[in-house]
Amino acid sequence: MTMTSRTRGWRPLAGWVALWLVGCGGGGDDGSAAAAGAGAVAATPAPTLAAAASLSTCGLPDFSTTALARINQYRAAGAQCGARGAFAATTALRWDDRLAQAAGAHSRDMVTNNYFAHDSLDGRTMAQRITAAGYTWAGLGENIAAGQATVNAVVDGWMASDGHCANLMNPAFVHLGLACAAGTSATRYSSYWTLDLATPQ
Repeated sequence: MTMTSRTRGWRPLAGWVALWLVGCGGGGDDGSAAAAGAGAVAATPAPTLAAAASLSTCGLPDFSTTALARINQYRAAGAQCGARGAFAATTALRWDDRLAQAAGAHSRDMVTNNYFAHDSLDGRTMAQRITAAGYTWAGLGENIAAGQATVNAVVDGWMASDGHCANLMNPAFVHLGLACAAGTSATRYSSYWTLDLATPQ
């Protein structure tokens, strides 16, 4: 099993502006770079659970409900994220179908092309994928993982890893979308997970 995380965007924190582009602990991909502008400027609909049937869920029941409950349980309690520090209890995240669509497309692409990375093999970044899905963002985060069998297992694994935990506990994030695509006999892992987190403009 493996996992990695990334964050991107400008966000005011405690009266000053910080760039957050944080790579993951546990999988390489660490680095910093300025956001090349935010996402699309179109108005976006309110997030819903309505598209649950069209999600990439690895066949797991109550996928979106379970994901929200587990992640928001951690956010409500606060957490110590190792080298990333302590995070106080914070607000619950809300599901967004556009983020789930972007996450699902990335997980399916990792299965189809048998790779594990934040950037698609054609060079697309998480920012480009989320913008293409129609989400107008000010800040983004992404955790990916491979090999876990359940929603709780992947979330618990992320919480045990400093960078992933910090993404999940980041009080700036408002929305999430999670996806899981089942691997095949030709892929390295049995499952490919993508969690996209975002702050709207």
